[in-house]
Amino acid sequence: MDPQTATVVLALASAAAWGSADFGAGLAGRRAALFGVILFSQLAGCALALGIAAISGESPPGTAELAIAVVAGVIGGIGIGALYRGLATGRMGVVAPISGVLTAVVPVSAGIVLEGLPGAGVLVGIGLALVAVVLVATAPVGSAGSGRAPVGRFGGIPDDVLTAIVAGVALGLLTLALGQLPTGSVFGPLVVVRLVEATVIGLVILVARQSWRLPRSVWPLILVVGCLDMAGNALFILAAQAGRLDVAAVLSSLYPVATLILAAIVLKERVAGVHAIGVAVAMIAIVLVRIG
Repeated sequence: MDPQTATVVLALASAAAWGSADFGAGLAGRRAALFGVILFSQLAGCALALGIAAISGESPPGTAELAIAVVAGVIGGIGIGALYRGLATGRMGVVAPISGVLTAVVPVSAGIVLEGLPGAGVLVGIGLALVAVVLVATAPVGSAGSGRAPVGRFGGIPDDVLTAIVAGVALGLLTLALGQLPTGSVFGPLVVVRLVEATVIGLVILVARQSWRLPRSVWPLILVVGCLDMAGNALFILAAQAGRLDVAAVLSSLYPVATLILAAIVLKERVAGVHAIGVAVAMIAIVLVRIG
């Protein structure tokens, strides 16, 4: 498989894993404390990464890889906390698209700066993929959230918009950091990333006195979520190592498509017209990126 094809395939597999993990986390969050779901899913992913690193014989991360992993873990913990806070307390139709696009735009912009502009077809595909993220992540009218803009304290910016920006930039920087790991360094750094993220979430639980205890019935789902989320990270790292960072970033950012499809299949949720258009635009974007 040539490097360009490998990047596309691995990035789409990353999107599928991340989207499936988000769907599972959403289900678990309906049955248990959300911050407990986040905390223990991070630890489950950490355990899996540690096991794979040991079995595969991957060398322990060096100083540079450790530094990247620690920074990525702190940023990732902030991003996850901000995203879930925004989705829980703000307008989901505002928080999801803004955070989703910024998560893609940050590494895509960095990739273009570091590697130069891609071909015209790829560039158009990247633009369409960003449009698809907005369409698929946009919540229908009447979904979760208050439906009103929370009062803003920073220059009049609504709180949910500000939270979405923080989440999107943080998660975009996380993706960018993971994309800087050298070839052959995947699971060792991910162990550190997961530990640091779990520590950040644990501090939030302690400081904000959030509920975290989980019922026994939800543990199998938590383990699956943690493993899928970790797999998404690993697949993205491999995609970025195989080819262009911007291509890997924008294709992996299509993870809401997987969440939407699973919700339609498992929960029988109706696919809104805007979501169907978003999926169609995503398919066109994938074809253009691959051809380009």
